[in-house]
Formats: sequence, C-alpha cells, structure tokens
Amino acid sequence: MKIIRLRAGKERSLLRRHPWIFESAIAKGGGDVGETVRVESVEGKFLGWAAFSPASKIRARVWSFDESQRIDASFFIAACASAVSARDRFDIQSNGVRLVHGESDGLPGLIVDRYGDTLVAQFTSAGVERWKDVIADALLQATGLTRLYERSDASSRALEGLPEATGWLRGQGEVDLILQEHHWQLAVNIAEGHKTGFYLDQRDSRKRFADYCQRLKFERVLNCYCYTGGFTVAALTGGATHVTSIDSSGPALEKAAANVALNGFSAERATFMDADVNASLRQFIDQGQTFDAIVLDPPKFAPTVAHAERAARAYKDINRLAFKLLAPGGVLFTYSCSGGISADLFHKIVASAGCDAGVDGFIHERMGGAPDHPMTLNFPEGEYLKGLVVMRK
Repeated sequence: MKIIRLRAGKERSLLRRHPWIFESAIAKGGGDVGETVRVESVEGKFLGWAAFSPASKIRARVWSFDESQRIDASFFIAACASAVSARDRFDIQSNGVRLVHGESDGLPGLIVDRYGDTLVAQFTSAGVERWKDVIADALLQATGLTRLYERSDASSRALEGLPEATGWLRGQGEVDLILQEHHWQLAVNIAEGHKTGFYLDQRDSRKRFADYCQRLKFERVLNCYCYTGGFTVAALTGGATHVTSIDSSGPALEKAAANVALNGFSAERATFMDADVNASLRQFIDQGQTFDAIVLDPPKFAPTVAHAERAARAYKDINRLAFKLLAPGGVLFTYSCSGGISADLFHKIVASAGCDAGVDGFIHERMGGAPDHPMTLNFPEGEYLKGLVVMRK
C-alpha cells in the first residue's frame, strides 16, 4: 500500500474527520490516479484511507478513517446500500430522489439521482472513477433497478484530469422521463438537462413557493433564471394568476412552456422571455411594473471562495433590482448555489441589496437543499444551496 505523509499540523482537519487533503498539506508520497493510499501524520500515525488524485488541488479524498477498513468491492457495496436506505427515512414527495450525495454519504465525488426506475450517476473524482464498474453494480443491487445512465460531464472532471463520459452504463431506455413531484409533473431529459437532468435540490422550495402562492393569492409572479419552469409550474399550481419566466436558454424555455401545458394550465397564464435577467429587471423598473412574488434562482456565481467578492456584487445587483420590483407585502424567494458564498454572507448581501433599494422586509424562512442533499457535521461544504424568503414591508 502506497503512503502519503502530511506536513506538520496538517492532520487537524482529518482528526475532525473532514475528508479533503489538499496538495499543500502533503509532505511526500503519492499514488496512481484513483489509487487508495494510506494517509499518515508527520509522525507516521494512521489518519485514513484515501483516493489519490495527482491532477487535483484536492490531492486525496478520504474513504475511511478506520485503519482496519479494507477499501474493496465490499466497501462500496455497503456504502451504496447505506446511502440508499438512508433515503427511506426522509419524507420525499417525488419519484426523483438524490440517492448518493458525495462526501456526505462517504463516497467523495459520486452523485446519484433516481428518476422513477432509472438511475443517473456523475463520477466526478478519480477515486470513484477507478471503482466505477463496482459502484454501478452496487447501485443496481441496492435499488433493484436495471438502468443506469452516466452524466460524467461536469466541469469538475477536468480538475481531476478526467475526460467527459456520458451514456448508458447499465441497461438501455428512454432519456426523456416524467418527474412526479408534489402535486405536479415535470419533463426531464437525463442526457441533456443540467446536473443529472434536473434540480432536485429545490424540490421543497418549489413546494413552499406553491404554498405561498395559494395562501397569499398572488396575481403577478416573476420567475428569474427559470430553466425548465419548476417554480413556474409550482406558482400556477398554487393559484398564481400569471407567471412571467425569464431565461437566456431558448431550449429551456420551450421545455418550460411544455411543462406548463403538461400540467393542464392555459398558455395565457404564462409568459416566457428569452432574455438577460438583469436587463429585463431594469426594463420592468423603467416600465413601472411590480410583482407580488419573485424567484431569483441564478446559476453558480462563485464556485470557490476566491470568486466570492465578484459573485457578491452580482448577487447584490439582481437582488437590488428585484426589491425595486417587489410590491409592498410581496415575497422574494432568493437563492445562492455558490459554494464560495456562506449562508451568513448571503444574508448580508441580500440585506445590503434591500438597503440600496430603499426596501426593508421580514425574513420569513431560511431555505436550503432538500433533505436528500444532506450536509453532515463533518462536511459543512455540503451546504452549497442557501435561500431566503423575504416579505417586503
């Protein structure tokens, strides 16, 4: 077994059971791509078994902190079974479920979502790539399913020195599926959609938005960065009179309009704009328009802390414009999916945006990812999705 030895003092995070080992923490040693290595302190004390990645700044990701643990096929069979069974304890009102959430489930770099009777997996680190065939079989064994589609086309693959890979790993089937969620349906394409096909992490937020629409009888709703219209369908289900949805992707807007029709809503209740969100918000302000409810669910502005300052300006700008458009008593659902923006910083950004807009509001709720996208005590980076529900005074 190959060994990597850490620099003095760099063992502290591992003693807290954090699974990442950065390049700068390693004094000597290494391994092949994805190979399991023994991690030791500068004194030679065992710290963990980790998958080595010579191309990544995260040079190794820990599989286990137990010295007696063997990292073999049985380990991955047990880890996959444990992750799948954990979802049985969550109240998930959907046939779309995140079954494996990377480090939070002890499988760094592995994302697995279930859409009905089809699994979709992303292998984004060297370790899970090396064990891909074993993991694929373990997932089918744990779920009793026969189809698994690979969507290893995330940009993080390049950081690991891995090429993109997509297609059926096990079985064959349709890539156009229907997601059942709460009281509505959403069409999903697992071969082309974002992530593994859809944003399952916003499932509970869509339900809360529908609840607000139903309780507060919103007439005019604005959904920014709408993608394929999840929040749009939720608003219409909640009784919103009309929803305006904006995205810069024409194909996504076509799917959003199809999802509105799929749920039986009249096309007259929805307007779709293929446009830049910032420019559209400014145009609405110039026109004197207002909305009873606004959703801001932008793409990732800050993938790392290094991008946080620039991203903060972008988040502040769109929230400032949204506050100007929000009618008194209206509700803003605003989000950041940037790992480099903490929940505390996001709160400060939104507060600053409200101040610049001359608007104050009540924070009704703090939102996060659905429970099948867990953050653990030892891996706070799992809390990538942050949201606030703000009611304008």
